Parts: sequence; C-alpha cells; structure tokens
Amino acid sequence: MNLIISLFSGFISAFIGITPPGLLNMTAAKVSMKEGKRNAFWFVLGAVLVIFCQVYIAVLFARIINARPDIILLLREVGFVIFTVLTVYFLWIAKQPKLKQPKIKKHSQKKRFFMGMLLSGLNFFPIPYYVFVSIWLSSYAIFSFDFTSVSIFVSGAVLGSLLVFYFYIGFFKKIEKKADFILKNMNTIIGGITGLVSVITLINILEYYLG
Repeated sequence: MNLIISLFSGFISAFIGITPPGLLNMTAAKVSMKEGKRNAFWFVLGAVLVIFCQVYIAVLFARIINARPDIILLLREVGFVIFTVLTVYFLWIAKQPKLKQPKIKKHSQKKRFFMGMLLSGLNFFPIPYYVFVSIWLSSYAIFSFDFTSVSIFVSGAVLGSLLVFYFYIGFFKKIEKKADFILKNMNTIIGGITGLVSVITLINILEYYLG
C-alpha cells in the first residue's frame, strides 16, 4: 500500500507541476503541430530523461535536509522571504508577457531528443519543487526516504510527466485558447500561487516559534 501511495504521490506531484503551460509542454505541442507526433515524442523522451534525474537528485537532497529540523526551519524562513518578494514582483512590478509563437524548424528525431534534454536541463524548477514536495509528504508520513519508496516516487513523477506531455501533444488544438488565456495572465497566476505559499510558510514558522 505504501508503494502505491508513493507512486500516486509522484504521479500527482508531476501532474500538478507540469500541467501549467510552460516552455517544455508548449514546445512539445508546437513540435507536434509542425513536425508530427513522432518528433514530438522524441522531444518528450529527452525532456523526461532529464526530469527523471532532477527528481531523483531532489529527493536525495530532501532526505538529507529532512534529517535536520534546523535546516528545514531555515529553509522555511528563507523561502518565506523569497516567495514574498516574488509575489510583490509578479503582482505589481512585472509586465504581462506578450505571446510569441515559437519558430519551429523541422529537425531529425535525434536533434529533437537532445533539444528536449537541453530545454529540460535549463529548467531548474523541478529540483526545489520536488525537494519541497517530498519533505512535505514525509512530514505527514505519506512518503518515506528508503530506496524503494524513492524509486517508486520518481517513477510516478516520470509517468505523470509523460501523461501531461501526451495531453499537450494530442489535444493542444482543443486547449490552445485556454492556454493563451493562462499565458496572458501568467504573472497574476504565479503571484497568487507564491502569495498563498508565503502565507502557508508564515503560518508554519509562527506555529514553530509559538508552539
């Protein structure tokens, strides 16, 4: 049962983290539209290979942090400051992004594979994201840092990533208008999310000092 929970937790974490329109999934969709699904799937395979490594590294790093409550508290305090600054920036300072259609030239499947690896490697968001998620799951005894649970969790994250990419490749035309709306309001959405995280982090910090 614990292994099923680890698999499901990794799957849901990846699904939540990758579903919002971003560089990887939008590029996969555009490659599919311009060059066909086969090239898009090669792009996805390259991206997912790097995501696998990133998630595994993040969970191993989280296991080290999880053994040090003082480090966890420090990270919460630093995270609160960072998320507060990001909230102010995205809600009141940053300009809304202008939509630009990426120019896709037809390339071989091998080049698409390495392009997926490159773009995924340039995306550092998964590492802190999965560090936070795995520590949070562990704090509620949903996830443990033994080798089997970690491997199953990472496998779930890979499967969740593949599913999201599949939806973008297969159904992008149907969701394109909704994706454009999200992209136009991306700063507001990000600001709202970071604001919510800031509030939750502040509550956790206060509970630690007052409890």
